[in-house]
Amino acid sequence: MTPMTLSRHVISSVTTAKVGFEYLRTIGKNSFLGSHGSGGVVTAYVVETDRGAIGWGLPLYDGDPGPLVGRSLAELIDPERGVIDPAAEFLDFPLHDLAARILDVPVYAMLGGAGSPRVRCYSGGIYFDDLDGGMEAIRTNLVQDHAFGFRDFKLKIGRGHRWMDPRAGLQRDIEVTRLARELYPDAGILVDGNDGFTVNGLFEYLDGVADCDLYWIEEPFAERRPDLQALHDRLRELPTRPKVADGEYDPNVDHVLQLAGEGLVDVALMDVISHGLTGWRRTMPHLKAEASPHAWGLPIKTLYAAHLAAGLGNVPIIEGVPGPGSYTLEDGYVVLPEQPGFGLNLP
Repeated sequence: MTPMTLSRHVISSVTTAKVGFEYLRTIGKNSFLGSHGSGGVVTAYVVETDRGAIGWGLPLYDGDPGPLVGRSLAELIDPERGVIDPAAEFLDFPLHDLAARILDVPVYAMLGGAGSPRVRCYSGGIYFDDLDGGMEAIRTNLVQDHAFGFRDFKLKIGRGHRWMDPRAGLQRDIEVTRLARELYPDAGILVDGNDGFTVNGLFEYLDGVADCDLYWIEEPFAERRPDLQALHDRLRELPTRPKVADGEYDPNVDHVLQLAGEGLVDVALMDVISHGLTGWRRTMPHLKAEASPHAWGLPIKTLYAAHLAAGLGNVPIIEGVPGPGSYTLEDGYVVLPEQPGFGLNLP
C-alpha cells in the first residue's frame, strides 16, 4: 500500500448524514444510569474525493471539515499509521473507510491483518431488567441474545450501588451470575460493575460466584492501584482466575498502560471511537496486556472493534451491541466481510 495512490485524490466535500440504530429490546439500567432505551439516531460524516471515491463513518467528536476540503487525501491519512493531520483527527473512521476503499482492501487488512477476520464477540446487553421484570427478564434476555448468535455474555452487576439495598443487590448480582452459568455452562461469563463496588463488596460477590468460572471482571471500582493490587491478590485464591478489564470510563491512558505493565489490568478497554483507530494503532505496541475496545452504545461500534481486532491483533474478544444491520454474527463470532473499507454501505 502506498500513499501515492491516495495523493491522486483530493477532498471535494465533507457532509453529514443521519444514521438510525436499534437494539433487540429496550436496554435497562446499569449500576448508576437509568434505562438505555431501544435505539436512536446518530450523525455520520461522509467524505468524498474529486475522483468519486466515498468513505463514511462516525466522528470521534464534532469538528470543522471546512479546512480539509481541497486537501490531498495523502496529507490527511497514511495507510500505515492512520490520520496524520490533527485537524482531520475527528474524521478517523470516515478517512480509514475512504482510504481502504481506494486501496480496495478491508480496513482490517490496511491495519495489518494481524488477527483473524472471525472475531469472538460477547453480548454486552444484559442489564438490570430484573428490576422491572424479575429474574425471568434476565432469562429471556439471555435466550434472545443466544438466538441472535451470541455464545458469551457480559452481565451488569452492582445493583446495590444505587437501585437496591446493598445486601439485596449483592444477592441479586450473585443470582443473575449463577443463572447465566446454569443456562449456558460453556459460555464465557463476563461481569461489569461500572465502578459501583467497594473492594469488600466485590470480594463478597466473588465468594458467591467462585465456582462460576468468570472470564473477566470489568470496572469493579475506579482504577486505584491499592484496590487493584488487593483484587489481584484475591483472584489468585479462586479456582480459576478471571481477567481484570479496565480503562473504559474517562481513562487516563498512561495510567492504564502503567497498571497493565504492573500486571494489575489484564485487558485495556479504551473506547473504540473516543480513543480511535489511529489512537489504538499508536497505543497497541506499548500495551503490556490484551485489549478489548469498549463498544457499547451503537451496533456499528462492534463492527469497528472487530476490524481493529482483526487488524491489530491482541484482542481475544470484543463487545457486541445486540442489534441488527451493522455486522454479521455467526455462532459467537463477528465474521468480517472481504469488501473494501468497513464493508458497510451508508443506510
